[in-house]
Amino acid sequence: MHNPENPVHNPELAWSTPTGALIATGVGGVAMLLAAAAVASDPAGRVLIGLGALGLLVITALGLRQRPRLAVLDGAKGIAVQRLTGRHEYPASELSRVRIVRYPRLGRRVPMLEIDVRPPGVDDDKLMIFGRWDLGTDPTDVFEALAGRGLVPPERPRP
Repeated sequence: MHNPENPVHNPELAWSTPTGALIATGVGGVAMLLAAAAVASDPAGRVLIGLGALGLLVITALGLRQRPRLAVLDGAKGIAVQRLTGRHEYPASELSRVRIVRYPRLGRRVPMLEIDVRPPGVDDDKLMIFGRWDLGTDPTDVFEALAGRGLVPPERPRP
């Protein structure tokens, strides 16, 4: 469900990439562009630095475009997810599973918030995965906030 007119009024129930991190990636991207322009004697290095700068600037733009990344709707009636295609709202009745899964990353296991939604008339769940970068905080804290508002359905056995 797409509804751009329904803002989330409580910022404590909205999570997104930290502004400071996006500023840092943006500044880093601009600095790398300047470095690419300064490296006139090494064309290959200039291209590689330019690609790195472009990557940082794209990450910054995506992070700014998807704010807030995840939010609880007013009255805890569901969640809103900001995607590149716009804001999508999912009422609590469409949340089929919300859980924390620990994935191996760089030699340790990090928590990720997994949310399965099933819109009416659809046979399969849609899986959305959020990490610390997306949420700006520990995904376990977001899970607890969702659970405290009744947005974590009870676990059902999977076929």
